[in-house]
Amino acid sequence: MATPILHSAKLIEQRFHTGEEPVMVVCSDVNAYVCKYMRSSSAAYKLACEFIGAKLAKTWLLRTPDIAIVNIKPLHWGEVNVSHSISAPSIGSRWLDGVVDITPSTYSKVPATTDTLSQLMKIALFDFWVANEDRNANNANLMFDMSREQLVSIDYGCIFNTATFDYPLSQLTSTDTILWSDLFQHLLQSTNKQAVLSLTNRLKADYDVCLQQSRSVAAELTDDMPQEWQVPAETVCKKLSQLFDVRWETDVWDNYMECLTENIR
Repeated sequence: MATPILHSAKLIEQRFHTGEEPVMVVCSDVNAYVCKYMRSSSAAYKLACEFIGAKLAKTWLLRTPDIAIVNIKPLHWGEVNVSHSISAPSIGSRWLDGVVDITPSTYSKVPATTDTLSQLMKIALFDFWVANEDRNANNANLMFDMSREQLVSIDYGCIFNTATFDYPLSQLTSTDTILWSDLFQHLLQSTNKQAVLSLTNRLKADYDVCLQQSRSVAAELTDDMPQEWQVPAETVCKKLSQLFDVRWETDVWDNYMECLTENIR
């Protein structure tokens, strides 16, 4: 499915003081989006990662915000100061109501159930596969939908080993993942090692299905990406070929299992 192309509808009133300094934009579909934009005149590889990561997470059926390509009109930037051209499209993640950010002070609000543990294990496996270095014990990049009891995965700008397109993918280490977190230990309270083994067996079967679903959309990713980001299609295709290499997929699972076992303590 093609990514919606939207336009800002009013003055930007909120800017988030996090790493990428995203802004909240009310768009032409009357929804609000958290938008990340080009922050330099060079190619927007982190935006490409956000785009690819969100698209692939959807194929895995992870709960993640819908995305859109958002053209922010110059007059809507208002007093938000940016030090570069703002003509290139941004990538927006639709704002979700009724969710809480998972932090060291809020993770205990997530119910410790087999279902939430299963959700986190699948998110962690996805991170291993796309080499996401930005979801860890200090930065969960997760929200929790209290009414649906669902973990919501966000922020993909650091997949491919923090947007590294010049070198081959490299495996995550145990301490670089969400498995090395108080949240994971909290959710483990819902079960025992035998039950975790059962969840792992189900996840392995799901992994194979998820990889197949992701392959089916891979060809569309470069076609749907804004040319203004100046990310060469051949560069993206080369990185995706690494992602879908059978040896990489196998090594990811082996590494995931090793790290999972190490963190069940």
